[in-house]
Amino acid sequence: MVTNGSLPNTPDELPFATTNLATVDAELARLADSKYVLVTTFRKDGTKVPTPVWSARDGEELIFWTRADSAKVKRLRRDQNVELAECDVRGKPKSEPITGSARLLDAAETDRMRRVMARKYGPSGWLVIYSSKLFRGAKGTICYAVTSPGTST
Repeated sequence: MVTNGSLPNTPDELPFATTNLATVDAELARLADSKYVLVTTFRKDGTKVPTPVWSARDGEELIFWTRADSAKVKRLRRDQNVELAECDVRGKPKSEPITGSARLLDAAETDRMRRVMARKYGPSGWLVIYSSKLFRGAKGTICYAVTSPGTST
């Protein structure tokens, strides 16, 4: 029990919006295991732009896949800060958001992550991901890795 401004005794006593990296990393792992993740990026004026995406886990990072020509990519070039929450296929949040930092993966990493996602999402994942690669080309889609704030990549 937290009393008189003392530090929490157990992880259960931590507030949800904690900066405890172990808790945030565990939440990133949980989100990566969910079917859809709501990735929120930010416009220049700070307006939030949420988008549901497929995701997977790669070590301590949450990976998401997107079209290379999407507005989300343009926003991420300017500001790598994101908010993540579990969501349904339509983007309705199912959890409170956590913050993270996104980095663009190179072509080899993106190709490896396509295989990871195809495995996670089964036949439909394979069909969508490889059809996209066939019609858009290898550079038509890209992947980002999201880590908790303060984690070096």
